[in-house]
Amino acid sequence: MSNALPVRILLVDDHALFREGLGRLLEAAPGLQLVATCGTLDEAVKVLRSTAIDLVLLDIDLGEESGVEFFDRARQTGYSGKVLAVTAGVDHLAASRLLAEGVCGVFHKHNLPETLVECIHRVMSGEFWLQEVSWQRGSSAPPSQPEPAANPALTDRERQVLSGVFEGLANKEIAGRLGVSESSVKGVLQQLFSKTGVRTRSQLVRIALEQYRDGL
Repeated sequence: MSNALPVRILLVDDHALFREGLGRLLEAAPGLQLVATCGTLDEAVKVLRSTAIDLVLLDIDLGEESGVEFFDRARQTGYSGKVLAVTAGVDHLAASRLLAEGVCGVFHKHNLPETLVECIHRVMSGEFWLQEVSWQRGSSAPPSQPEPAANPALTDRERQVLSGVFEGLANKEIAGRLGVSESSVKGVLQQLFSKTGVRTRSQLVRIALEQYRDGL
């Protein structure tokens, strides 16, 4: 029997029915503790100032508020835990902003609720979660970034591994897909970190989204 402490969770979503339904699921799930639920950023900040939280489940569309505003306010409280974005869909600009802010993953509401429990345990173990999703591009063009020609050229293997990272696969899953060892995948990831100038998996996903997505 595990003696690990439960993951202390704060759920931030402006839809009361969603909060209630998801709250029941989280309360019944082993290894998880739903500490509080909030409908606004002001309520969430108050909780963070007074309560120890390990993971924030953050809805990105909070009615008149945007979930991306949460990050600066959370840092001002001293919060250093993880944030998992929960959304019905995000456009290119919002996705880039979320990744830049350091979210540990993006979970889409169209997935089965039980999948969220798996997602939580995986991100708390250090993985990054980003399932195969269709980002809403909208009518706006992607943010101004270096032209594709200026992007570092990637080998076929690097593109294969980067594609797996973009889909949210763990190193073991990428290795199984490609028929190579997990250590080989780790080696390619180090090459990608060096070539793209990033240091974390979430930053690498952002690079994939902004600069290499069409080639994956």
